Amino acid sequence: MAGLNPAQQEAVETLDGPLLVLAGAGTGKTRVLTTRLAHILQTSRAFPGEILAVTFTNKAAQEMKTRVSQILDGQPVEGWWLGTFHALAARMLRRHANLVGLESGFTIIDPDDQVRLLKQIMESRNIDTKKWKPKAMVSIINSWKDKARLPGDIAANDGGDAAGGQMLTLYRQYQDRLKTVNACDFGDLLMHMITIFRDPQNATILADYHRRFKYILVDEYQDTNVAQYMWLRLLAQGTGNICCVGDDDQSIYGWRGAEVGNILRFEKDFPGAKIVRLEQNYRSTGHILGAADGVISHNADRLGKTLWSDAVQGEKVVVRGLWDGGAEARWVGETIEELQKKQWALNRMAILVRAGFQMREFEERFIQLGLPYRVIGGPRFYERQEIRDALAYLRFIVQPADDLALERIINTPKRSIGGTTVKTLYAYARSKGTNLHVAIADLLETDELRPKMRTVLQNLMNDFARWRSLLETTKHTELAAMVLDESGYAQMWKDDKAPDAPGRLENLKEFVAGTEDYESLPAFLEHVALVMENQDKKQGEAVSLMTLHGAKGLEFDAIFLPGWEEGLFPSQRTMDEQGIKGLEEERRLAYVGLTRARQRAYVSFVANRRMYGNWINAIPSRFVDELPADHAEIQADSGLYKGRSTHWDSSGSMGDSSGSVGNSSGSAIKTTERKLSSESSAAFGRGDRVFHDKFGHGTIINIDHNKLDIQFDQSGQKRVIDSFVEKEDE
Repeated sequence: MAGLNPAQQEAVETLDGPLLVLAGAGTGKTRVLTTRLAHILQTSRAFPGEILAVTFTNKAAQEMKTRVSQILDGQPVEGWWLGTFHALAARMLRRHANLVGLESGFTIIDPDDQVRLLKQIMESRNIDTKKWKPKAMVSIINSWKDKARLPGDIAANDGGDAAGGQMLTLYRQYQDRLKTVNACDFGDLLMHMITIFRDPQNATILADYHRRFKYILVDEYQDTNVAQYMWLRLLAQGTGNICCVGDDDQSIYGWRGAEVGNILRFEKDFPGAKIVRLEQNYRSTGHILGAADGVISHNADRLGKTLWSDAVQGEKVVVRGLWDGGAEARWVGETIEELQKKQWALNRMAILVRAGFQMREFEERFIQLGLPYRVIGGPRFYERQEIRDALAYLRFIVQPADDLALERIINTPKRSIGGTTVKTLYAYARSKGTNLHVAIADLLETDELRPKMRTVLQNLMNDFARWRSLLETTKHTELAAMVLDESGYAQMWKDDKAPDAPGRLENLKEFVAGTEDYESLPAFLEHVALVMENQDKKQGEAVSLMTLHGAKGLEFDAIFLPGWEEGLFPSQRTMDEQGIKGLEEERRLAYVGLTRARQRAYVSFVANRRMYGNWINAIPSRFVDELPADHAEIQADSGLYKGRSTHWDSSGSMGDSSGSVGNSSGSAIKTTERKLSSESSAAFGRGDRVFHDKFGHGTIINIDHNKLDIQFDQSGQKRVIDSFVEKEDE
């Protein structure tokens, strides 16, 4: 235990009774866990097989095994009860599978098999799998299992109108089918064991585990869901020696079932429990910790702690206010280059965004600068499924001979055009030495294809012909939006109830907005092709780009936190759906983001952001106002930040000293919807002063029909549509 601070040593040596180790970010919790485990063994309090140590990920389990083995001079740890919730529950279930109608050699199916199995059941009941997506129905079943709810625990209307009101029946048949094929999914592993433990007829089994496990250790307790919590509670009823390590301020996974209440009520669940707070931080500077503490202190639902450090105060958190998203990306890129000149390695820097669509502008900027970057936890923007699909639609409009593009989206969304039809089309095209577009046109004149299929293909080709005819007369941004809408592709994702569907829709809107930066659709497609071609595949040093959720557990010397605007961060959707609970989780996300930084933290917000295809007049996030002035320095362009005068009521609505309020939905974002002006450009003249939401104030220097050439005061010369500007008062 050499080198442990007093709080860490107390956490290691407190062995009797329930213990909650409230471990702040960067306070050495992993070292406490592994040292505690080794201490129990070396003091002969228990043998390895008498300790249950639970982690959330296989990586964390392997790291704990390695560290404990090192402390114990290389003693092997294989065979110990040390692993993830699912791995340990599976090990138990193999021993008692017969009690829930399974054999010990049962198969554990993956999410894809879950969807396939449920789809078969839905089709057997004549449920429309296009209207009710099997993947979304599986999500409902998984959410029930996360709460350890068997079919018998669920009311008939608990599933709402999902699957036409047949959700409970589907759940029962799904569980029956799993038993028939001697299989279970991940949710079953814990749920079946809870069922076994709670059955009075199996009292001797639970009692055996009570005798077996003298000590229970749990990592990341704030992220446990109801089923994990119940499983642990049942096992801890034996000796009561349960040690849970976690941080209520870092509970950010409520959207996938985590219950922060599990850690908040620890003392109530385990009477006589002791709480040890780890507050000495070994990662960040004093200013970073002070800023993070200032934000999180606004949460009411927390146990409370204050991080401190022996390290230097360092630099204050820089809060930068900028005109728009493009300026934000330029500023981040320039700041990274400045740090590079000071010998900071790119691997030591990261950009953490709240929403995936924010990544595009940073990726575009880094490619222009030749700045290596890697997207962590997902593909690059233009490599994402929904973006590749959207590109395929536009590619085929511009170039009808693009067979690869057509093949990708010919049946997306579903049009009943199967693989057999596509093979027929390809066979004909090869025989004639032509492409699919020509092949379809020829086959529509013959009886090679079934009448229904000819109708489907004719309608699809008519749509493409119509869109193609608009290339010269319609603004390409409007055309891109039209294609995604009229093809049914956007609606496909709107109807998809999967957790990632809203994010995919946001990416599509960002994709459409991104076309505006180019003079035509072909120019945009050429740009994307060059971006894809020039992406650096080498595994050298690179800036990390990821979401805030994906950054938990990581740390970097310099962190950039863009997009701190109301409605984006905190997320308006989260606040609308979950109220104060959602707002507090968003604030915990801000805390997690700040505490990833070791030496420098940069926060930015913009006055105008293109979101969902519209320009948004944004205001700084309430989290900006919550950053203490002693630890954060705000640097905003003139007129972009009016100071710490805003205040927020308990509903999440905003008011300020002038009495203005947010809109009726509680959002403090004002959307500027642009409509085509009924006035012609005759309303404008050379020399007129005008205002544009993005580019600011400027003077008209030339007029070409409805297009205005304007010399903007801050943005240089731009050509814009007349309906996008307003004439200034005389």
